[in-house]
Formats: sequence, structure tokens, C-alpha cells
Amino acid sequence: MPILTASWFTKLPADHVKIGISRGTPRGMAAGYRMFRQLAPGPWFNSVSVPEYLQRYRAEVLDQLNPHQVAETLLRLADGKVPVMVCFEQPNTGKWCHRSLAAAWLAEAIGEPVPEFGFEQLPQQDHPLLPV
Repeated sequence: MPILTASWFTKLPADHVKIGISRGTPRGMAAGYRMFRQLAPGPWFNSVSVPEYLQRYRAEVLDQLNPHQVAETLLRLADGKVPVMVCFEQPNTGKWCHRSLAAAWLAEAIGEPVPEFGFEQLPQQDHPLLPV
């Protein structure tokens, strides 16, 4: 089963489930989502440079986790639906997002692409929210 990424604000098909990897959730978010905060960035997320963010996210978050166990957990949380790791940034806004980093890390480990919903045709290295 594929694992995808998207924004909290993306409308998904009924057979997909949002799994938040952000530090919080949008106000008024409809029930039915799950949370996996182990992939959320640290409290430094909006106060450091991009290079420092990339270094810290890798060292403090990704390097502390087993990607195969993360994939298994995401699939279990989705309970038979397609797991979609979500956070706040939307594609095509000129911004980047940590979910693209988590997606690239997971894709490399499991040998399967982890694309952004609606951008499934793009190669992993062209995920629309990778930092430039």
C-alpha cells in the first residue's frame, strides 16, 4: 500500500486517512485523522536557518527513528486505508516543508516512492515541498 504526503487542507478520497506529523493541528479539523508526532520538527522549527533546520531535523528526528517501523506504524494507524502524512504547508506556494524530508527518508529506506497527493507522477527527488 502506498504512503503519501499532503497538507491538512487537502481534500482526500474516503479511502485515505490523514496522519498528522506536525506539532499541532488546524483549528476545527474534522475528526478521523491520526497523529504521529515522532516525525514533527522540534521547537526550533520556525526560528533557525534552512541549513540548520535540515541538520537538526535529520539528527534530532529522522536519525532517532527506524524507517521500517515508521512505515509499519503509519500503515497500522491508517487501518486499511491509504496513510497520508500531513502538516500545514500547501504545494505551489513557494514554501518547503518537513514532510518532504520525511517522505524522502522513508522512500529511500522502503524502496518505494512517498509522493505528495496529486503529484504522484513526480520522481521522489522532485517532491513539490523539498527545500530549494
